Amino acid sequence: MKLVIGIGLRGGTSYEELTALVRHALRDVTGDVDLIATRTGREQEPALQRLAQDLNADFRTFETHELAAQSPPTPSEKVQHHTGTPSVAEAAVLAAGAHLVVTKQQTPNATIAIGHLPAPGYDAAARATVHRVIAERRDVRRGFLDLSVDDRLLTRVLEAAHRAPSVGLSQPWDFLVIRDLATRRKVHELATVQRDAFAASLPDERRAAFDGLKIEAILDAPVNIAVTCDPGRGGRHVLGRHADPRTTWFSAAIAIQNLWLAARAEGLGVGWVSFFTPEEVAGVLGLPAHIELVGYLCVGHVDEFASAPELVRSGWAKRRPLTWAVHHETWGHRDISIHEEALQATPAHDISQASGQTVNVIIGGDATSLRNPEDLVVQLGAVKPPSDFGIVWRHARTNHEATEFGIELARDLALQGIAHLRVRVTDRTEQAEAFARGIATGASASGLTHSPA
Repeated sequence: MKLVIGIGLRGGTSYEELTALVRHALRDVTGDVDLIATRTGREQEPALQRLAQDLNADFRTFETHELAAQSPPTPSEKVQHHTGTPSVAEAAVLAAGAHLVVTKQQTPNATIAIGHLPAPGYDAAARATVHRVIAERRDVRRGFLDLSVDDRLLTRVLEAAHRAPSVGLSQPWDFLVIRDLATRRKVHELATVQRDAFAASLPDERRAAFDGLKIEAILDAPVNIAVTCDPGRGGRHVLGRHADPRTTWFSAAIAIQNLWLAARAEGLGVGWVSFFTPEEVAGVLGLPAHIELVGYLCVGHVDEFASAPELVRSGWAKRRPLTWAVHHETWGHRDISIHEEALQATPAHDISQASGQTVNVIIGGDATSLRNPEDLVVQLGAVKPPSDFGIVWRHARTNHEATEFGIELARDLALQGIAHLRVRVTDRTEQAEAFARGIATGASASGLTHSPA
């Protein structure tokens, strides 16, 4: 633990008085003193200079207005009168970015407080690099070069993946590296079948947009990596897993993200292929029955990294703004409510015109209502229906929440390239009507056209 000592003192305070106070205050505190902080004008005091030297601590001063801007727990009118700030010692600790662990202690001529400094981050250049790697990571499907991947380079990437955190340090992942062309062809055939099946399920407009997308690079990339998960690794008592077994698979997914970021930093493209069932690929790869496939990755050198994800560049989908995703303390408490935001929004017509697709939203239907590819059923009951991507389940606790759920659905469909919504309400409840009003509001705010079915 690194500590900061905030000090206020009168001119000429003796070293003996100051050090006795410091020793007394530090007796119940664990850590090394990293910084001594005080107000500007006191840096030449011999006692302070000697204390910093003896403790091998850095020295920092703050202007009076910087100290006055803090909120110390024990301000003093007397200190305010003499210095222009209600606190020096405690305020200096807070101004240094530390958390107070010892509040103001004093002798006739000196006052000190002690704080705990948080672990430091990287410098600005290193932070910029980390954020750049995250921002420039791409799911790459095009532009793989006919270049082999050096074993040492691949090992560095896999080492980064293997450093991922995991529940109970169970490390449930394994990495099956596949270079053999015959094996990759078999996996490619599986992806082709699933691509065709997905295309057949799409409405005509959406299918036309999908036909221009490349969904995998299994044969283009020189290396494929199957990332697997052993749900039983670590035995019965893996720390942290008992309440939520999903953390095992989450751990394997984090390893994939580590791999992806390290690969980007090394100049390798990575594409995640999901157009097949895990069981199909497991059969081709000869995985043991207890091993589950989590991700299938295509890895290799590429001619470039695109400035934006392919699905964004093609108009297939757009990103959600961060403000939509951040809630404070309770669900739905955002910086601005989505209802207010939708009412204030200028329709973003460019958000929803990629495919021209129409979606028929049926509020209150069931699986039997899914007669056409354009149909989407919304169920508002308390019981979760069986999983079906044609059915959206939203159990609203209030009419207001039902309205917000309707707004969310409309704008999320807009981000997926939908252009027009036709809405039919078959469940004539207050919440169903509120949900329909939310769809109308969200559609208008997102630039969708909207009509009753």
